[in-house]
Amino acid sequence: MNFSNLFSQFGELTVTGLAQGAIIALFALGYTLVYGVLRLINFAHSEVFTVGAFTAVLTWGAFGLDQDSRTPGLGGFVGYLLIGLLVAAAASAATAVVIELVAYRPLRRRNAPPLAFLITAIGASIAISEFVGVLTHRNNKGVPRLLTQEPVFRIADGRVTNLQILIVVVALAMMIGLDFFINRTRLGRGIRAVSQNPDSAALMGVNKNRVISLVFLLGGLMAGVAAIMYLLKIGNVRYDNGLYLGVEAFSAAVLGGIGNLRGALLGGFVLGVFENYVSGLFGTQWHSVGAFVLLVVLLMFRPTGLLGESLGRARA
Repeated sequence: MNFSNLFSQFGELTVTGLAQGAIIALFALGYTLVYGVLRLINFAHSEVFTVGAFTAVLTWGAFGLDQDSRTPGLGGFVGYLLIGLLVAAAASAATAVVIELVAYRPLRRRNAPPLAFLITAIGASIAISEFVGVLTHRNNKGVPRLLTQEPVFRIADGRVTNLQILIVVVALAMMIGLDFFINRTRLGRGIRAVSQNPDSAALMGVNKNRVISLVFLLGGLMAGVAAIMYLLKIGNVRYDNGLYLGVEAFSAAVLGGIGNLRGALLGGFVLGVFENYVSGLFGTQWHSVGAFVLLVVLLMFRPTGLLGESLGRARA
């Protein structure tokens, strides 16, 4: 254990962990939304992220941008960022809705057992992942460098860069927007009603199928935004990147209390920071081990997660 390394880089590890945790949190929102309404773990959500990421890269490529392109100015960065966000969010949302319509809705109509949903989710995940792998020849896809990272201020020994600020601010803004939508709008009340009691909600005139499609759409939007933040931070993408990040995001959702939107955000930040602390203490090869040990230990003492409140009972 290298305590001197942990203490000497504490600020840097914290700041980097918050940025990574923000991406994980955005990703985790899709898991917690679907589980909160359907009690279903949508393992195909990782491929929703992958589709959004590759769609953004291809769109940027259509504008003549590649990994060797010069960094555009501020106006160019804002323009390309907005374009990337729009196409990634749209592609991910469309993919999520199609998965619900093709893979899950027929099972619901037949009152299939939960195991059938689980196997279908895993099958959809593998099918989409392999399809993207074939199209991309299983190669890493370079991402154009849209933003030059520059330090803005320091926290202890850690430099906070413009990109890290952007990632955290975007994650918080998306979370606040989603929380407001769920708790303050008519469609959001419909989502909470279906989450609490689908049959009673249907008797009150709520269209259950429309609500479920909306939930998948919202989760896809969050995954698309997470994909853009990931591309900006990592600088490349591969067809199976979504799988590992999806496991982390699912763990964050469980850590915060799956079915709780604010819990997903909290779980993402906690997981991202804790992984970095473990890396500083034991080495980078241990960061995933530490994260999942944290998850297991927490669930032993608090099985519902940090916040542990269901989506249907959530209040602003």
